[in-house]
Amino acid sequence: MNKLIVLIFFLISFSEHESTSDQFITRQGQVSFFSYTSVENIEAKNNQVLSIIDLSKNEIAVSMLMNAFVFKKSLMHEHFNESYIESDLYPKATFEGQIIDFDPLAEKQTKIIKGNLTIHGMAKEVEIKTNIENNNGSYLFTGDFEATVKDFDIKIPPILAPNIAKIISITFRFEYQPYEK
Repeated sequence: MNKLIVLIFFLISFSEHESTSDQFITRQGQVSFFSYTSVENIEAKNNQVLSIIDLSKNEIAVSMLMNAFVFKKSLMHEHFNESYIESDLYPKATFEGQIIDFDPLAEKQTKIIKGNLTIHGMAKEVEIKTNIENNNGSYLFTGDFEATVKDFDIKIPPILAPNIAKIISITFRFEYQPYEK
C-alpha cells in the first residue's frame, strides 16, 4: 500500500512538473503608450505587467493594473485613472490570445498573436505582430500596435476632444523565464 501511495505521489509531482516545463512567465513585463496631441504629448509606462505563455498550446495571457502606469506629470496620472480609464471600476487590462505558427525552437521569428484585448471593460479582437527571440531557454517578445479610444468606450469630454488623440500607440516588451511552482 505504501509503495502505491509513493508511486501515485511521484506520478502526480512528475505530471505537474512536466506541465509547467512548457510554461514561461514574466512579472515585470513592460507596456507603454504614446498619444500625440497638439497641446501636449501623453506618454506612460507600466513595468509591472504579468504575462504567461504556454508553449504546449501556443497561448499567451497578459494582465496589468491600469493605475500602475507612470506619467511624467501626476495630473495626467490622475485624469487617466479617474476620468478616462476609470480604474476604480476597471482596474485591469487583459489580453488572452494564440500565437500563430509559433516554433519554440526557432532562435528568432516574427509571428502574429490573435486574441482579445480588454480595456475599460470592453473586449476587442486584435492581431499583433510580435518579434520573438529564444535566448537559451527564455523568450523575449517585443512589438507595437495601435488601439482606438472609441473601441474601448472611453469617453472624452467634447471640450477636450481636440486635445486627445483618437489612436494610441502601444509598445510592449516581455522577457519570459521558465515558470516554476
